[in-house]
Amino acid sequence: MPHDDHLTRDFVGYGRTPPHPQWPGAARIALNFCINYEEGSEPSFADGDGVTETALTEGGGGGFEGRDLAAESMFEYGSRIGFWRVLRLLSERGMIATVMGCALALERNDEACAAIHEYGYDVCAHGWRWERHPLLSETDERERIRRTVESLKRTTGERPLGWYCRYGPSVNTRRLVVEEGGFLYDSDAYNDELPYWTRVLGKPHLVVPYGLANNDAKFSRGAMATADDFFVYLRDAFDMLYAEGATAPKMMSVGLHTRLIGHPGRAAGLQRFLDHVAKHDNAWVCRRGDIARHWQATHPPTP
Repeated sequence: MPHDDHLTRDFVGYGRTPPHPQWPGAARIALNFCINYEEGSEPSFADGDGVTETALTEGGGGGFEGRDLAAESMFEYGSRIGFWRVLRLLSERGMIATVMGCALALERNDEACAAIHEYGYDVCAHGWRWERHPLLSETDERERIRRTVESLKRTTGERPLGWYCRYGPSVNTRRLVVEEGGFLYDSDAYNDELPYWTRVLGKPHLVVPYGLANNDAKFSRGAMATADDFFVYLRDAFDMLYAEGATAPKMMSVGLHTRLIGHPGRAAGLQRFLDHVAKHDNAWVCRRGDIARHWQATHPPTP
């Protein structure tokens, strides 16, 4: 990869000999649950967008112009019900998570912010709102990043150390994240199962890749229908990585949306997976910031 061109595509990566991550406790796998908290930040008539967001919901009648009250209430289910169910399932098993939080959404739920602090979750900034960054001008995107950081400082008590866009970044995002100066990593990549370093503005910058494969978004896209669909897919992914972890440990990200996985018939699949993970001694269930800090300390950038 060129010295300072993080936009140049890399088809090789670590190749056949990835570095041994040396996860804490000689863990075979680093498992990070990512709770995407977006409810209240999506495009809506109430916020002057002139459109109702319907993505990652149960769907609806559609086919009409104007405000979709059904879709709005499906989003509200996530923050009113689903969030608390997911937290209960994790806390009952002593497991921790990362909240990929949209700043405006968290501004609208003080109780959720308090719970994030209480349970010791970290927050990866998921934008000011749940919007597509490639559609923003560079000036607007820079302002969104600034506003997101300031908001999350107020609502959660700490500045976010990570950044993750809705779906994908713009060509400017990573540079603007580095320019902001306070981020330890970004997760705007889907191309690996280990963190890696790149260079931006002449500085080393850490990427902690995310994934859409181990993700409940598949429920809304027809790829999954039942709790067992979700459980079996996550279990098989975990088991494959756990076996490989005897010699070459990796990380696994599990994407959760409270308005999707929070429903009882889907949460049952998450519960089964958590119980499966709990049977394995050498699994490090951790926060995204923990992975970034560990990589920085154990695998610092080389000149």
